Amino acid sequence: MPEVIFNGPEGRLEGRYHPSAKRSAPLAIILHPHPQFGGTMNNQIVYNLYYEFAERGFSVLRFNFRGVGRSQGSFDHGSGELSDAASALDWAQALNPDARACWIAGVSFGAWIGMQLLMRRPEIEGFLSIAAMANRYDFSFLAPCPSSGLFVHGGNDRVAPVADVIPVIEKVKTQKGIKLEHAIIEGANHFFENRLDQLKEAVGVYLDRRLGPVDAPLEITRE
Repeated sequence: MPEVIFNGPEGRLEGRYHPSAKRSAPLAIILHPHPQFGGTMNNQIVYNLYYEFAERGFSVLRFNFRGVGRSQGSFDHGSGELSDAASALDWAQALNPDARACWIAGVSFGAWIGMQLLMRRPEIEGFLSIAAMANRYDFSFLAPCPSSGLFVHGGNDRVAPVADVIPVIEKVKTQKGIKLEHAIIEGANHFFENRLDQLKEAVGVYLDRRLGPVDAPLEITRE
């Protein structure tokens, strides 16, 4: 998929972008794990989420937060990374003015950033939060959560243990018609090592239920 460079708040941001063949196709923005612990847009979970959306006809963007890869700037403890995510969505929307909707997907630290972006952008109608560290980051800003979505956790996650995370998320209030769902991948750690196929299956089932089943997913060459 083509490499892209776009302007962020602190300079250029590096990404990978897959454009849909349909002008009115929805958008998806994928956010990677913590930059100071090896998180990049090429993280295997991020990479696979990118193609889960692309194969369902989305225009999809994944990118490196400031200070990662070829993205300019330096780590800003979440505030700047949220601005980066907003710039990424702005860039994708400018390319796709007819896009009918948008989804956000984030992994670990990226899940925290994604949920904050969700609260600021009413056009985001769905989300995926993978290995959200609700035990370490404050998710109380979801009051109430404006969009339905899926939280996925590893059953053996020692970074964000299910026993600590699920009660925090269950306290999140929702608006009428909004539904927050949970999926636990048994045996999976925080990085879903040796459980990536099960994660992809859980995400695929959820997306197909929300978007409608895909008779034949698009055949897209992975790079």
